[in-house]
Parts: sequence; C-alpha cells; structure tokens
Amino acid sequence: MEKFELLANNFLLLLDAMSIYLLVGLLLAGILKQLVPDDFISKHLGKSSIGSVIKATLFGIPLPVCSCSVIPLAQSLRKEGASKGAVQSFLISTPITGVDSILATFSFFGLIFTIFRVVSSIIIAIMVGLIQNFVEKDSKKTDEIKEESSCSCHCSCSSSKEEKKFFSIKEVFEYAYITLAKDMVKPLFIGLILGSIFTTFVPKEYSSLLFENQFLTYIVIILFSMPLYVCATASLPLAAALMLSGMSGGAAFIFLTAGPATSAVTMSVVYKLLGKTSLIIYIATIAILSLLFGFLFDMYFSDLNILNFNTISEESSVLTQIATLILLLLTTYHLIKSKQTVNIK
Repeated sequence: MEKFELLANNFLLLLDAMSIYLLVGLLLAGILKQLVPDDFISKHLGKSSIGSVIKATLFGIPLPVCSCSVIPLAQSLRKEGASKGAVQSFLISTPITGVDSILATFSFFGLIFTIFRVVSSIIIAIMVGLIQNFVEKDSKKTDEIKEESSCSCHCSCSSSKEEKKFFSIKEVFEYAYITLAKDMVKPLFIGLILGSIFTTFVPKEYSSLLFENQFLTYIVIILFSMPLYVCATASLPLAAALMLSGMSGGAAFIFLTAGPATSAVTMSVVYKLLGKTSLIIYIATIAILSLLFGFLFDMYFSDLNILNFNTISEESSVLTQIATLILLLLTTYHLIKSKQTVNIK
C-alpha cells in the first residue's frame, strides 16, 4: 500500500512539473496553426539545395505538429516535390522543437538544457539534410513532378488564395486540445507511468551502477531509444525519471533526440518514401551526432543540476493543481474516447 501511494505521488509530481507548460504549449500550437497558411511550407521546399534544408529545419521549429502527425505531413511534402534532404530535416526538427515540446522540456530540465536541445537539434536536422543531398541527388523526375503538380493545381491554388483564412478561437482550442492532444495523451500517459514506476521501484544504488560507465550508457540508451515510438513531449517524464536515478544529462539528451526522430514507424516511412540509402544516412547521422552532443553536454555541464523538480513532496500552487487536474481530465477523456472508437471498429 505504501509503494502504491509513492507511485501515485511520483506520477503526480511528474505531471505537476509539466502540466502548465504543456497546456500553454498546446494553446500556442493552436494559435500558430491559425496564423501559418496550410501551403506555406510546401512552397519553400523544392530543390536539393542548402537553402531548402535550412528552410525545412527552421520552418519545422514553431510548427504545431507532434511526432505522430509529422509523418503524413512529410509524405505530402515529398509528393509535392520537396527534396529528400528537406524532408529528412523536417522530420527531425518539427517534433523535437515544437512549441509544446520546448516548454515541456523547460518545465523538467531548465533553460540551459532546453537551449542546448533546440540548438543541437537544429544542427542535427541541417546536417542530415545536407549529407543526404550531397550523397544522393534527387532525380529530375522529382522536379518534374513538382512542376506538373504546380501547373495542374495553378487554378485551384490561385482560387484558394482568394479565400481569406479568418482567425478562429474555436478552431484554436479544437486543434490544441482535441487534434494535438488526442495524438499525444496515450504516449504521454505511458511515459508518466513508466517514469513513475522507474522512480518508485528501482533502487537508486542499483540504477547508479547501471549508469556508472558513461560511454556504455550512451550506447545502451541510443540502442534502446532509436526503435522506440516515443513522442518528443511524452518521452520527457521518462527521461526525468532516469536522471533522478543517476543517468547523466548527456544521456538524457541522447534519449530525447534519438527517440522521437528515429522511431520504428519513422524509419519505415523514410525507407519507403526515400529509399535504403536515405534511411542509412538518416539513422547513422542522427546516432553519431546525438552521441557527440550528449558527450559535449556532459563534458561542459556535468556539474549543473538541470532538473527543475525533485521527488520530495511539496505543496504545489493552486494554478499548478488546476492545470494538473485539467490535463488529467483531458488525458482521461481522450483515452476513453480512443478505446470506444476501437470497440466500435
């Protein structure tokens, strides 16, 4: 009974740490969805150039797209003529550096880790795209497809431009707390549960032995995280739990970078959409650069206490309690609704 109470307490502590930031992040994502035109990205990601890769990376940063919904968007970009390098850069930067993920990262790990994660993720995304375009040039057929599609839809595009997109508060909330939240709550719930279990039942003296060898920890973490299907935001409580058990900040960075960018689902899509060579470039570059940045973080920030919370029970503010309650209700609603949908099918 005591362990169960401790498990529930750890679950709430993890949820408290991110609830306000996550709700605000989702709201900002909903606002961005209203402000950014639907065809804004596809217009700028064309040829296999340095510019297209950098644009794909930078455009992906503020976009309100999670790890789950970035895949069909990347597929549509490729069909519209985006270069292989641009698609890969977009696949990396968008889920990791989304506005909700940035705020949730700050809630757990503080400002320095958040800045390091965003900057290094941008560098990784750009490097993957540049290497892809250097090693494997897109065929002319891709550019022809783009030209044909732009010509064939010229009339519809011009007519759609005439239609003004009005800002809708209702659509902001629907996209933020229904569309985005629906994709995120299940992996988030699993992440919170796993983080709580690890914090509660794994003795710190045993877990510290597991993380004693820094390089071995890096290898184990990257092999564990790469095939794992984890949302960039949902992986945060698990990473925080691992750090509370003795894992270094650099290893946490590797987990938070390699996991969302290289899930089994994403790798399958990259293979089918871009080919075997592209998949090898994608996996190898992300793995090498994740290890490098993880090592650099531990080298320069190993003495820094980056965790923004602890497992000591403290009275949270009324605002935090309200945000936690809202997030719990939101999670419960979407989990029940998804289960009902599965039963109907």
